[in-house]
Amino acid sequence: MSASRIHGCTKTVSITSGKGGVGKTTLVANMAYSLAVRGKRVLIFDGDLGMANVDIMFGTKAVGNILDVLHGQREISEVITPLAPNISLISGGSGVVELNRLNAFERRALMGAVAELEYQYDYLLIDTAPGISDNVLYLNAAAQVSTVIITPDPSSLADSYALIKVLNKEYKETKFSIICNQVRDEVEGISLFNRFSEVVNRFLYIGLDYWGSIPADQLIKKSTQNQRLIMKHEPQSDSFRHLLSISQRLEKALASTDNKAGIQFFWEQVVGVA
Repeated sequence: MSASRIHGCTKTVSITSGKGGVGKTTLVANMAYSLAVRGKRVLIFDGDLGMANVDIMFGTKAVGNILDVLHGQREISEVITPLAPNISLISGGSGVVELNRLNAFERRALMGAVAELEYQYDYLLIDTAPGISDNVLYLNAAAQVSTVIITPDPSSLADSYALIKVLNKEYKETKFSIICNQVRDEVEGISLFNRFSEVVNRFLYIGLDYWGSIPADQLIKKSTQNQRLIMKHEPQSDSFRHLLSISQRLEKALASTDNKAGIQFFWEQVVGVA
């Protein structure tokens, strides 16, 4: 792990969804690769319990997880898995459930461990589990930006609304980014966002930011099945263009976001130090 310091704190963004099967991990992996090839250093935290599979998208296997650090079995540097140039991974494993149950000593130990990661990465991408379980909620609430993936499936819209409502009511979150996946085209994506935004804003006083859409083409399905990244292997495709646009939107949005910045602040919120 290089000790080079990056100007400014690490930007933290969660990628989440109300239900499973919306393409969350595929998006995280491709977004990380898109940022990395433009010279950004990316750390992915895979917080999807039981379905931690970001490493598979890169053809590798995680060397450990955060639970090893919590139990004092490994240093945090020893559970960071290199995935590709400028991309690293920390797997949450079952340790995610324990993060908000740590005693004072364990919290201080974890804070000391993650402090060394600050300034080594430009972005921390948090791949959460779907739904509204406690671990999903506090990972989202701790990030600078919560990004919710929705699809035209009515259950996706209903569950995403429920997720946003809980984060708003219980964690006072008032701003969310929306990515529309599995749509026919950009026109349907914008229409889907507008319909969802209308429903949300009818009942909640929050802001929704449209980050873009991803078409439901066979290329993405095949690439995911074959563990091939669109951003690496399909540069001429429409999917590449849409994913690139979303990652650029992420960069632009987080460049002007100063609150809740930094890896250490993120972990402080997660374990309840702050």
